[in-house]
Amino acid sequence: MARIVDVAARAGVSTATVSRVLNGKTVRADLAEAVRRAADELGYSPDRTARSLRRRHSDVIALVVADIENPFFTSLARGVEDVAREAGYSVVLCNSDDDPAKEARYLDIAERENMAGVIIAPADGEPPVSRLLARDRAVVVVDRPVAGAVDQVVFDNVTLARRATAALVERGHRRIACLAGPAATSTANDRAEGWRGALAEAGLDAPNELLVRTTFRVEGGRHAMGELLALGAPPDAVLATNNLVGVGALQALAERGRTDVQVAVIGDLPFLAAAPDSLVVVPLGARQMGMTAARMLVERIAGDDEPARLVVQRIDGVPGPEAGEVGLRQ
Repeated sequence: MARIVDVAARAGVSTATVSRVLNGKTVRADLAEAVRRAADELGYSPDRTARSLRRRHSDVIALVVADIENPFFTSLARGVEDVAREAGYSVVLCNSDDDPAKEARYLDIAERENMAGVIIAPADGEPPVSRLLARDRAVVVVDRPVAGAVDQVVFDNVTLARRATAALVERGHRRIACLAGPAATSTANDRAEGWRGALAEAGLDAPNELLVRTTFRVEGGRHAMGELLALGAPPDAVLATNNLVGVGALQALAERGRTDVQVAVIGDLPFLAAAPDSLVVVPLGARQMGMTAARMLVERIAGDDEPARLVVQRIDGVPGPEAGEVGLRQ
């Protein structure tokens, strides 16, 4: 069965343009004709009931993120907005502060205001998106995977951490610590698992004292690094499992004049004024994740009624599964 992405490819336009045509929005005449012709040739017909329900919404998309101070989410928001604007939608940015109660309030507002759809980077636990899905609202989850039949764009966090840790091993380090996020966060647990796996593969120990749980904030990384440096046998290298934790760890080292501990960071560090030459950074491509999620959302709004998709985003230079789709609904 043809999908909106197939129509876009045949017409030589973006899925956002196809969505605009299907929703009766203003599009250049030649592009609209190309879309209609491609749809006819492919026999594409979006689910009319779903499309009818979805067209009762506003032209606003809600983007709910865990921490707007994190440059990762700033870049992700840019990617979402770029695609949404092309498709004729405005984006409302909501900051949950990793607070499930605050997150739930934003989702209530999205439902009450008949927003076209929601892209959400969940706080700890499972986001209450089932009510939105039950009312045929389009929802895409990003960054942190969740259970259930909902579209998702995520990273292979185990592989990310494994490769970042392996980079430290390759540089000769043997006592490698991990600054992980809260135990209630799947991202933190997966990255801690990758750290352990890389050490085990290298025949190295991963003692409990070298795994420090903290918040995904700068101050959390700073405090956690201080704990590690206070050990009788401090580490010679550290994996920081997100960018803000990495910034905090680097601050703690600089404050103590320590240049003998190498740091690997998962996540971009665009605003870091100065960084040691030895710093290992695994960039995540947040903007691309936002663009992918927005395209998926636009397809759903346009009437795509295929099974829910799980897209694992490939990171350049980090071996792992190819980005792809896995059907979740039967």
